[in-house]
Amino acid sequence: MHQPKLISKESVPLALEKAERYRLLNEPQLAQSICLDVLEADPQNNKAIINLILAITEDFASSSSDANRAQQLLPRLQNDYEKNYYAGIIKERYGMAILNRKISGGHLNPFDWLNVAMGFYEKAEALRPQGNDDAILRWNTCLRVIMSHHLKPGDEEYVEPPLE
Repeated sequence: MHQPKLISKESVPLALEKAERYRLLNEPQLAQSICLDVLEADPQNNKAIINLILAITEDFASSSSDANRAQQLLPRLQNDYEKNYYAGIIKERYGMAILNRKISGGHLNPFDWLNVAMGFYEKAEALRPQGNDDAILRWNTCLRVIMSHHLKPGDEEYVEPPLE
């Protein structure tokens, strides 16, 4: 059986540009493949980890990609801000995929996923670098989706597993 070929460390910056480009072209599976190649060459590459998380979550709406796969990457991120912010992204995008009827959410409804995302965004907000309000922007987006769709909590209580 064939094995993936390794890329050189020197090619990592260009490969990451390609991964971002494929994400922008709505080709998350191609972006995921490139990120995996980069992580083979440079296992601690934070940009590759972030792009892989984003590519996985962008694939929620069109495939059976699951949140656990993205969640497993969180401990590899460099700091608590990123861990909380991207945990929020995972929950928000999974909730949106459920809301848009692209996937089944199990016992949780879109409100539950978005509400959990908002909790992570609040944690990230407290840790954010000065001038970075991304977590606030995402929190506001979740709130507006909840309000515009009149979403309500589900019957099941969700207990978030620890990030690490």
